[in-house]
Amino acid sequence: MVTRDQVSEVIRTVAETEILPRFRNLQQGQIREKSPNQLVTDADVMAERAFARLLPQLLPGAVVGEEGADADPASLDVLERESVVWIVDPVDGTGNFASGNPRFAVIIALLIEGHTKMGWIYDPMTMRMFSAEAGGGVWLDRTRLQVRSPVPLPQMVGSVKKCGRIRPFVAQISRLGSAAHDYLDLISGGTHFCHFGGKLMPWDHAAGVLFHNEAGGFNRMVNDTIYDPIHQHRLGGQILLTPDSQSWLDIVPFFR
Repeated sequence: MVTRDQVSEVIRTVAETEILPRFRNLQQGQIREKSPNQLVTDADVMAERAFARLLPQLLPGAVVGEEGADADPASLDVLERESVVWIVDPVDGTGNFASGNPRFAVIIALLIEGHTKMGWIYDPMTMRMFSAEAGGGVWLDRTRLQVRSPVPLPQMVGSVKKCGRIRPFVAQISRLGSAAHDYLDLISGGTHFCHFGGKLMPWDHAAGVLFHNEAGGFNRMVNDTIYDPIHQHRLGGQILLTPDSQSWLDIVPFFR
């Protein structure tokens, strides 16, 4: 079986060779709009190609990447067909990356028999490597992480994209353009709760939900089902991540 450290080394290498050299150094034609308000850069494309080559060398399996799936949506079908799948978001927060904002990251998840077994989020700008293994906790390098302790609703800090209903009832709401950093804020003490809606693509959420589970958090879809990394992008919906089950019950009515 592949180890967390082996994958971490691959991620660092790809970030150093394909991503960081292009940060704040993209030339004309190296930033494109792949769909309305959705950007792709050469860093996304070249990093994903590198991961597609290197990750199966550590553990043979299919690779599903954001850019490949955008070009060929049928490639997502391997999630249901293959027993081992690497899921890759080469540059999460591409809009930030393209504008020179350092709030971006690499997300990798390893699915085995339909379950997220391992995950990695790497912040190249700070060189912080976060990794998790099902049943083994979530770690920042060698430090194990836990979600923030629950507090009363008026003291809570959260990340929500459309926050009209809940905003008056909590201390602070934000959303800064990177799902990876939203998950990192959850497990490293920056926020208490986070809400995502829409298609919930696996490269954005498979690793992050594993991180939250392993950090002791409580999360469910707003309809009270468990997030499914294989099928959720087809089902859509909303996921709410909180410190514990009571916090979830307190917050979820704002999203129903």
